[in-house]
Amino acid sequence: MITAAVSPADVPLSVNQILTVGGALVAVAVYVLYKVGHYLVKVVEALATAAVVFIALWFAVKGLFLAIVWAVRHWRTTTTVTVVSVWCWWWGWLSLLLALAVLAAGLGVWRVASLPSFDRWAGRHLRSWWQRWLVYAPRMPRWLRSVGLTVPDRGGATVIQVNPLRRTATAPRERPRRDQLPRVLSVRSGPSWDEVKVRLVPGQTPEDFDQAARALAVARGVNRCQVRELSANVVSIDYQRRNLLDAVVTAPDLDAMAGLSGDAMDLDRVLSGATEYGTPWRQSIRGSHTLIGGATGAGKGCETREQLAWGWLAGSVL
Repeated sequence: MITAAVSPADVPLSVNQILTVGGALVAVAVYVLYKVGHYLVKVVEALATAAVVFIALWFAVKGLFLAIVWAVRHWRTTTTVTVVSVWCWWWGWLSLLLALAVLAAGLGVWRVASLPSFDRWAGRHLRSWWQRWLVYAPRMPRWLRSVGLTVPDRGGATVIQVNPLRRTATAPRERPRRDQLPRVLSVRSGPSWDEVKVRLVPGQTPEDFDQAARALAVARGVNRCQVRELSANVVSIDYQRRNLLDAVVTAPDLDAMAGLSGDAMDLDRVLSGATEYGTPWRQSIRGSHTLIGGATGAGKGCETREQLAWGWLAGSVL
């Protein structure tokens, strides 16, 4: 019997051998993928950590810069908040309330005793701070948008809305960015006028604000508003909150003064009218000249007996 030699390549693999080889290949592939995935996870984690650190550092630097700019620009408010915070930290809020009550009482007594000096040294500063943060800072942007004193984007696309009932085309709502809206720089508040200093944005002129003065007055709810150009890109919007000079000042009763001697008359403090604070306006008529100007019916002429007597008195001294 003759047996032929068979080559190993011609011998078919058994099922167990195929499974063993396939399993080994799969195990190698899974191990390689695991290593590659593990390496990629480390790379992604490193990139994510670096991105988080970079973004946090960027926001921290930006926040610090904005805080410094805000603190320098509004140093009065920053100083007040800092003092209040330190006071509460060291002595507590109860002592702060007591100190504020004493301060408010002192300011009230000062205001009653001498309104002009109070308004000059304290009242106008407190009123300016109050008017800026509670009136003009939150409301001025809306007023400027309502009267068209902004520079919005003009290239907004039209949005068409389609439903089973109708089809409408609407334009997107234009909201100006920070660089398109005039910024309030400062507020000075007097007894009857508020002066709001505003920085213009590119594309605006002081004449634009001058033409919109009446609309600004209506938006503020006052009767008068005037615009003054301070520089090429800064204007002052002046609002008259109230008119303290619209009432007629009654002259003193001359019948009660008929028996007074000349020495009893203080010619250095002659009552001449009222000031914008609502207090008597007195002036000296000794060795001086007075020029009076006013509209028709303002009281320039000597139309009554009291006015005639006061005019004769002033003329006799002059």
